[in-house]
Amino acid sequence: MNTDNEDVVFTPDDAAPTAPAETSTSPQEDFPIVGIGASAGGLGAFEAFFSGMPADTDPNMAFVLVQHLAPDHKSILTDLIRRYTRMQVSEVEDGMPVQPNCAYIIPPNRDMMFVNGTLQLTEPSAPRGQRLPIDYFFRSLAQDQRSKAIGIVLSGTGSDGTLGVRAIKGEGGLVMAQTPDSTEYDGMPRSAIATGLVDYELPPAEMPVQLIAYAVHAFGRPHHSGAILAPQTDHILQKIFSLLRTQTGHDFSQYKPSTIHRRIERRMAVHQVDNLYNYVKELQQIPGEVEALFRDLLIGVTNFFRDPAAFKVLEETVIPDLFINRSPDTPIRIWTPGCSTGEEAYSLAILLAEKQEALRQRFRIQVFATDIDSQAIAVARSGVYPASISVDVSPERLARFFTLEPGGDSYRIHKVIRDLLLFSPHSLIKDPPFSKLDLVSCRNLLIYLSADLQKKLIPLFHYALKPGATLFLGTSETIGEFHDLFSVLNRKQKIYRRQNDHYGALRPSLERFLPPMLTSSAAAHLSPPVKQTASAMLSLRELTEQALLQAVAMVAVLVNAQGDILYLHGRSGQYLELTPGEIGVNNLLKMAREGLRHELATALHQAVETRETVQRNGLRVKTNGDFTPVDLSVRRVTTDATMSTEVPLLLVILKPTPVPEQTEIALLLPKNRVNDLHANVDVRIVALKQELHAKEEFLQTSNEELETINEELKSSNEEMQSVNEELQSTNEELETSKEELQSVNEELATVNAELQNRVADLSRANNDMNNLLAGTGIGTIYVDHQLRILRFTPAATQIINLILSDIGRPVGHLLSNLVGYDRLVTDTQAVLDTLIPRELEVQTTTGVWYALRIHPYRTLENVIEGAVITFVDLTEIVQARESLRQSNDMLRLAVIVRDAHDAITMQDLEGQILAWNPGAVRLYGWSEAEALRMNARERIPVARRADDLARLPPLRSVNKLEPFCSQRLTKEGSILEVWITVSALINETGQVYALATTEWTRES
Repeated sequence: MNTDNEDVVFTPDDAAPTAPAETSTSPQEDFPIVGIGASAGGLGAFEAFFSGMPADTDPNMAFVLVQHLAPDHKSILTDLIRRYTRMQVSEVEDGMPVQPNCAYIIPPNRDMMFVNGTLQLTEPSAPRGQRLPIDYFFRSLAQDQRSKAIGIVLSGTGSDGTLGVRAIKGEGGLVMAQTPDSTEYDGMPRSAIATGLVDYELPPAEMPVQLIAYAVHAFGRPHHSGAILAPQTDHILQKIFSLLRTQTGHDFSQYKPSTIHRRIERRMAVHQVDNLYNYVKELQQIPGEVEALFRDLLIGVTNFFRDPAAFKVLEETVIPDLFINRSPDTPIRIWTPGCSTGEEAYSLAILLAEKQEALRQRFRIQVFATDIDSQAIAVARSGVYPASISVDVSPERLARFFTLEPGGDSYRIHKVIRDLLLFSPHSLIKDPPFSKLDLVSCRNLLIYLSADLQKKLIPLFHYALKPGATLFLGTSETIGEFHDLFSVLNRKQKIYRRQNDHYGALRPSLERFLPPMLTSSAAAHLSPPVKQTASAMLSLRELTEQALLQAVAMVAVLVNAQGDILYLHGRSGQYLELTPGEIGVNNLLKMAREGLRHELATALHQAVETRETVQRNGLRVKTNGDFTPVDLSVRRVTTDATMSTEVPLLLVILKPTPVPEQTEIALLLPKNRVNDLHANVDVRIVALKQELHAKEEFLQTSNEELETINEELKSSNEEMQSVNEELQSTNEELETSKEELQSVNEELATVNAELQNRVADLSRANNDMNNLLAGTGIGTIYVDHQLRILRFTPAATQIINLILSDIGRPVGHLLSNLVGYDRLVTDTQAVLDTLIPRELEVQTTTGVWYALRIHPYRTLENVIEGAVITFVDLTEIVQARESLRQSNDMLRLAVIVRDAHDAITMQDLEGQILAWNPGAVRLYGWSEAEALRMNARERIPVARRADDLARLPPLRSVNKLEPFCSQRLTKEGSILEVWITVSALINETGQVYALATTEWTRES
């Protein structure tokens, strides 16, 4: 149960604010921790969850992912989650502190717990197949973070996470579960939802929005502790109590205010409501919200053998005392008020069963388990609990007292234990208690109740217990000031022993709890009848009826059709006697003395069937060794109330048979008649004795036959039980194996999902690589150590004749298209031997040049597994290189022309100047730009122009003309005497396309 006593202030927006008792913690300290548990099918759920996170803002909370993982398989969950979130994602290391806006992934083969803001890793203690890492983490998260804990259960098989959900809700946290129809495996979400504690059922992609909205309301505003409730909101709380009382029938006004405030504030955060006024409207308008608040107020964190040290003390010191000097017919009576879903009550029953088995003796055991939560009682009655209880119950007890249900998701408690318990709805506040109890186990219930109510309940427990009986409280509870009612047996574990009440302090407190009118027979022994005060006035009719009842010496009993006593009038000791054992409900047939029981049973049956009055006179009832004559009358009681029901009520009347005194008879008869009368009486007595003896013999014979039959049936039953135990043992072994296989299958499903993701990634990467290699046009061949081809790209088929069937063949067996290169095998083997890459240029028969590179094939682990041969097309580079060489040659010629002292020119066949070197500029004076706009004829004097042009036609077919002397004009118009050499320029086809001239003077 929740033991957090922090108070919370509610200040509505439209009410005057109250000053907080203390400053709130910093926002950094208040960020919530979200634990997310998943198993099989969880990868897709994780991806959908983080895909729904906002991409532009931080959630201001931390996420811890717990998944069922194979212990020997490295998880890829960390890499997968990084793709879908902007948060930092890391695999947990031992002692890692938790920061907001980060995601943490549990590593394989580790259990993880949350302690003081850090994640602690431990070696799994449970064998593989029985590990429950989600419950383990959720419980520690709830214990450490209290209301800041948030649990989310996603896809998975089994019931891991269910007990953790209870722990988180018990501390005031939030719980979400994936909708079953959106899961790949719905076992875990359905088990969590079945607890009735899940706040939101959503698909994973819709969870982040709701989660952030809840966090803003729950942690986005200051929290105050220790403050007194504002008077402005007190009447609002009273309205809430009224709504709860009207719909559920239970009054929570006497519960501890801190508990009420925390639960209401949590429901307000769930609905994103800002103040109490609006929340009251939510209660009135939203169907089921009152019930949801009621469930939140009743959340009980309980489990089997909770606080093992306390149960160990109980087992060793209290349980053995219950069996000392106890007859098998005297029942052991135990009461567990506030039993919630029944784990604690079953734990007590198991301890009693183990002790009884150790003593090898059968006792009557009655464990009364009560609670005001009808849903919790229904769960307890079913006796079915999630498989995760194996964390709290030892394997030995699981095997002895539980049966694994089909499917392996839950355990059912054995009928032998279930039959020891009686579950029923019951309110400590308004219902009468049980009585004559040997043990009351009320653990972690009082901490929710106010101090005044606790002071009323401790005397109530004192009344319910027998002298010397035991009271077992929670570790955070105490008996308070009632040390005169209880003595301490174990102070640390809060075990007390009832003392006798010498001061009469009990009666006033009991009167507050007993209802004004009890309709069952339990009212007869709960408290003594209340006497009328002196001032009470009786009507004349009531006075007459009481006088008549006192004057008539008869016994009247009001019973039902089964003979259960509802009301008893008169002194019935002559006809009835109490039976040993429970006295809560007495049965008239069991209480009837010898001589009355048989006729009474017959008369009751006849009165029920015929609806008429049945009369039996002169019955002889054995009382204290003598026989009392009595007349029996049974009649139906009909009133307006009984007429409307199907349960008949019967009135049994017993009154003494009127017998004349023997002396009176003697006086009325003559003396001889008296003697005859004595003789007849003696004869009658002898006959009656003989008849009685014959009936006793018949009964004795019938009893012996019945005992023989019972012995035979008992023997057969023992044999059947032995066979059943063997079958049960075999079934338990099979169920254990099934459970282990199911867990392994769950791990394999997780591994398979990861491998499917990895295969998808590899397929995508392979497609990308193939497209990359094909797009680059690089021929690539992969070979192993034996030079066998492993893989090749399409471009490689242009260099070496390859087809798909060549994979696996040695590369040396294939015909290549390379010219003058036959060392491919030798060079590749050399690279494998020396690990030194090789690179050279090769040419194919089509004239294409390639850069051949051979280098080792290295894995990610730096292991050599073959070689890679690549062919990069160099044709354009080779051609560019040749062109560059030619350009360089031309450049050298250009330098010669530029630096020559002679005038060098070039002109086309029409005489247009195409080139004009610096020597021509110096000789003639025209700049290069001016000369390029001129024709060579313009530089020849008119007198010599005809002779010089006549020399040119032969140059169209010859390469060179011998130097000749001629005249040329300068820019200033003077005439120079120059020597000229003319050469023809010929293209690739042998045609002359231009003329080159070299001109100089004698002086130069």
